[in-house]
Amino acid sequence: MSEAQVNVRYMVSDVQESTDWFVRHFGFQPVGPASPAFAAVERGPVRLLLSGPKSSAGRAMPDGRQPEPGGWNRLQLVFGDLAAEVERLRGEGVRFRNEILSGPGGSQILAEEPSGNVVELFQPAAWG
Repeated sequence: MSEAQVNVRYMVSDVQESTDWFVRHFGFQPVGPASPAFAAVERGPVRLLLSGPKSSAGRAMPDGRQPEPGGWNRLQLVFGDLAAEVERLRGEGVRFRNEILSGPGGSQILAEEPSGNVVELFQPAAWG
């Protein structure tokens, strides 16, 4: 049986800039051909579909609302040493919305990709 794949779509302002960001900072790999309207990147069983304003996913809804980047829905990446990962990413110029927060389930921080989409970096409590 093959490994399950999860697709996550992010609306982005600049497809190439977002593609480069996920490849450079989190080790995603480009998948298939890319265009100014759309690209896909993968890391393990996760495929990110990066859709720009000119992609079919960027078309206005029947009520006129326009899909756009940002918001609070997010992809979560799990790390064994969150503090070290955050330090590495800050050194690479990654922006964060907050500082590391800790709770009963673990610790988390929210990184912003160039279009303003959120990526949650998480360390489960059992690892710390």
